[in-house]
Amino acid sequence: MARAADTMKMGLYARISTHDQQTLALQRDAMLAYARQRGGSIVTTVEDVGSGAGERRQREELMRAARRRDIDAIVVWRLDRWGRSLADLVATLQELHELGVGFISLNEALDLTTSTGRAMAGMLAVFAEFERGILRERVKAGIAEARRRGQRHGRSPTVAHRADEVRQLHAEGFSKSAIARQLGISRTSVRRFLG
Repeated sequence: MARAADTMKMGLYARISTHDQQTLALQRDAMLAYARQRGGSIVTTVEDVGSGAGERRQREELMRAARRRDIDAIVVWRLDRWGRSLADLVATLQELHELGVGFISLNEALDLTTSTGRAMAGMLAVFAEFERGILRERVKAGIAEARRRGQRHGRSPTVAHRADEVRQLHAEGFSKSAIARQLGISRTSVRRFLG
């Protein structure tokens, strides 16, 4: 990480959902004020617009800048603007730590350029592992319950499992769409199978 005497090179990251256009200026202003207060040099400002926990392409651009060591720290307005999930947040924070790039979240007063901030990141890692464990248990319980009720789970049946039936229905003059509907498999799979 940058020494105190150096000017910290910062990458600013703002993210808004397509339904939440109002906070972009708020995020940008808060991060610019922080950079000025800290005496940092803003190397890049990245803004993502999207909804849900989907891919954040601009964020990846900022991560590439961190990997090239073009920046010393990433500044965000809030943690939920950066991470798609707790596990994703912890993974990216871990990578930034290994790269020697700081991470600052203004609303949570989380500054991974400090020892207190790094301790907080360790606690986040514990919570992420806890979250993964809960998800694993829920999946196992769901599969066990489905089995108990005699329901299928996993991938949908493929044409390969129903090849004889597909050939028979085709020979009887059924259309590919009708075969797919009757057997509960995709029309594309039937079309590919029959050539």
